Amino acid sequence: MKELLSGNEALARGALEAGIEIACGYPGTPSSEILENVAKYKEIYSEWSVNEKVAMDAAAGAAYSGRRSMVTTKQVGMNVLSDSLFYTAYTGAEAAFVVITADDPGLFSSQNEQDNRHYAKLGKFPMLEPCDSQECKDFMGEAVAISERFDTPVVIRTTMRTSHSKSVVELGEPASYGKQVGPFPRNMEKYNCMCTWARERHYVLEQRLLDLEAFSNEWPGNAIHWGDREYGFIAGGILYEYVRQVFPGASILKIGMCYPLPKKLIREFAEGVKNVIVVEELDPFMEEQIRAMGIDAQGKSIFPICGELLPEDIAECCRKAGILKDAPSARANEAIPDLPIRSPLLCSGCPHRSTFYHLSQMKLPVAGDIGCYNLGTLPPFNAQHTMGSMGASVGVLHGMGLSGLPEPAVCTIGDGTFFHAGVAPLLNMVHNKGKGTVIIMDNRTTAMTGH
Repeated sequence: MKELLSGNEALARGALEAGIEIACGYPGTPSSEILENVAKYKEIYSEWSVNEKVAMDAAAGAAYSGRRSMVTTKQVGMNVLSDSLFYTAYTGAEAAFVVITADDPGLFSSQNEQDNRHYAKLGKFPMLEPCDSQECKDFMGEAVAISERFDTPVVIRTTMRTSHSKSVVELGEPASYGKQVGPFPRNMEKYNCMCTWARERHYVLEQRLLDLEAFSNEWPGNAIHWGDREYGFIAGGILYEYVRQVFPGASILKIGMCYPLPKKLIREFAEGVKNVIVVEELDPFMEEQIRAMGIDAQGKSIFPICGELLPEDIAECCRKAGILKDAPSARANEAIPDLPIRSPLLCSGCPHRSTFYHLSQMKLPVAGDIGCYNLGTLPPFNAQHTMGSMGASVGVLHGMGLSGLPEPAVCTIGDGTFFHAGVAPLLNMVHNKGKGTVIIMDNRTTAMTGH
């Protein structure tokens, strides 16, 4: 049977077919719909955890106990869960352990544009990049198999376009559920990251990376598609689809596992084309590794390091570089210039409106936080002056008080964000006798994150 699914819907379906039993996460665009769709499957236990690190630890405990588990997050949530992700890279688990990070090139709904592929190299675990909804579903099964074969967490990285774009997906059968787990494994040398035991596990980690690289050269998710050999393009994720669209007759090396890279396959590809072009959004993650192999590859000398790359962007950059002669010189989806600009607004009737109105009239310095209430920064309120990361408003307010400002200061934080990351800085502020007023904003609904 076939269905039209978004990448997020397909990842949820893939979880069902791959036998995921425990799914935890924290909402954040562009990842939120993954767990929302997993929750529709009664076979899988799913929860919104209080934050991403809690989700990671809970899923680790389930995987240690023998249940296939997964965690969902947006790109900045990886910063929160990375402490726990890095220890599970050392321990492995009794059952598959999959983490999905939905990155946001173009900053459609995020405070930064970080490239989470770096986490794979830093934490020494494999990372897969599906190129469409079919691969989103299929790569869930691949991630489970790789995780259990190599005793490692596996991260699947998507971007906003793969998360939200829809394409036809061939469905498979759901996995069989209902198995029982045995007693918890008493294996302290593996699962207790005391420095003595973790030191030995580091050797296991390094050997596993070598084994994964050898595997990546044969894994069908990495594949060479030969065509014209003047230019050979290396691309992964949805950029592979874009390159095929712009250069339908070119030779392309599709990268489905962006770490560790299939070096043998890359060398074979580089030897078969005259010019190697690496197409990737944001950082030169693959390009730097490929150039370190001694291959004369081009990438960021052609394509920008900021923002997402759409097909028309790739075509325009290649036209300017002389690689494509007949590419359009303007963006195909350029907005009609005379349309009025509409700023995002707080919803009609939202109680945050009156709060920000009064704050604007009081002319106080306001440390803000992440959520829909950050719209209090914009006209007509202009009432919120900082915003950084989840829970930062309370810590920033504490620092404002310590600095001896000549005016009283306040911070705003949503109820969901307060439980996510605001409790600890408030405890710190009280313990250290800080000065300032903390306003917990509860509009009694789940808006962007919420409670």
